[in-house]
Amino acid sequence: MGNPVYRTSLALLTDLYQLTMAYGYHRTGAAEQEAVFHLTFRKSPFGGEYALACGLATAIDWLEDFHFAADDLEYLATLTGSDDKPLFDDHFLAMLGVLELACDIDAVPEGTVVFPHEPLIRVQGPLVHCQLLETALLNILNFQTLIATKAARVCHEAQGDPVLEFGLRRAQGIDGGLSASRAAFAGGCAATSNLLAGKLYDIPVKGTHAHSWVMTFDSELEAFAAYAGALPNNCVFLVDTYNTVDGVRHAIEIGLLLRKQGAEMVGVRLDSGDLAELSIQARKLLDEGGFPEARIVASNDLNEQLIRDLKQQGAQINVWGVGTQLATAYDQPALGGVYKLAAIREPGEDWRYKVKLSEQAIKISNPGVQQVRRYLKDGKFLGDSIYDEPTGIAEPPSILLGEPLPRTVTFDAADDSTDLLVPIFRQGKRVYHPPRLTEVRERARQQLAGLSPAVTRLFNPAPYPVGLERSLYELKASLVAAAREGQV
Repeated sequence: MGNPVYRTSLALLTDLYQLTMAYGYHRTGAAEQEAVFHLTFRKSPFGGEYALACGLATAIDWLEDFHFAADDLEYLATLTGSDDKPLFDDHFLAMLGVLELACDIDAVPEGTVVFPHEPLIRVQGPLVHCQLLETALLNILNFQTLIATKAARVCHEAQGDPVLEFGLRRAQGIDGGLSASRAAFAGGCAATSNLLAGKLYDIPVKGTHAHSWVMTFDSELEAFAAYAGALPNNCVFLVDTYNTVDGVRHAIEIGLLLRKQGAEMVGVRLDSGDLAELSIQARKLLDEGGFPEARIVASNDLNEQLIRDLKQQGAQINVWGVGTQLATAYDQPALGGVYKLAAIREPGEDWRYKVKLSEQAIKISNPGVQQVRRYLKDGKFLGDSIYDEPTGIAEPPSILLGEPLPRTVTFDAADDSTDLLVPIFRQGKRVYHPPRLTEVRERARQQLAGLSPAVTRLFNPAPYPVGLERSLYELKASLVAAAREGQV
């Protein structure tokens, strides 16, 4: 931990309405009620059937340093309402000044495959504390989960070829670039061009030269020779500044000179044109020129669909540089995660379970102190049960799928199972040690291997069985009916 990017007070990384609600709870005496919130998403991104949880370590770093600094309180004291009077009173601001988080927080470890409506994080504690965490947790986990999922999809289509993340220059700001590089590596990318991410997160970094290097010299051959002289151990030549095929020939010529000096050309990069045809031509030239081991790197606005198409066309590409489409989640720029109240109680009393209604079934929230149990057999995932932890799971274990006529899926009690949410904080103190990012990446690889290929395929993926445990399903149905009748 200890990432210096998050070493200052960031308690104001939130929406104003979190503070106005916190103030309202404070004024009405509700602040110390105990609440349970869950962070979930409603629909898998990119037209797929899964997501890859990411961002927890960043969230932990933010949570551990959560506090309102003196200048935060000074700023809040300047805010006024419609009558030009202070929005918050001095007593509330003083309370914020000494506030220390006292929440129990459970979360799905990074690199875990997750599905719609499953809690990625469960926050339990004083109502004001829970409320103040909402926006930042959503900000951190929404984006990193989105990018990790995109990276997993890209790497899946690359079929084992290394994927390099090159998206910093078009990412959404400094933190967007850092978060994207981190999440892309967790999702399976082999390296990044982002040096700051390499330093902060210990991600391998890759990069050679741009078109401007070639254009600086009077000829492409002179440019390649100069680069080889300066960095003989880092020679991937960008060959499309003028004529790609000629560029490959020039790279071979300089590569032969390098070899005489005891160094070896790594390969060439294609950044424009018909990548399939050009890569085939480049491979032929490289092989005939004595460089059968030289790699062909491709870039140029690649995504998982284009990589799949190029593979089907027989492209001879060994390494894929993916930038804008990955780092910005170009085709779906937001995950759409939500943070919803699911239970509340006075200290020492029983939980009162809550649901949010909507005319859209997908937006009706789930009640309870939720946990997710995953059933497995021979290392393959069978399905997930969202259940109320205090109530437990009825036997035989089963889930209900679909609205309004649910279908029941029953699991064998002999099947292996594991609960996904693990303790992260207890009473505001961290009890979890985040794994290294390389371990997160390996976990993601293993998790994706646990899914059926039908679930991970790019087009028309099969749905994965995830639903509410029977007793929770029935509880939700009764709460929805009562709410619609105005009895809540």
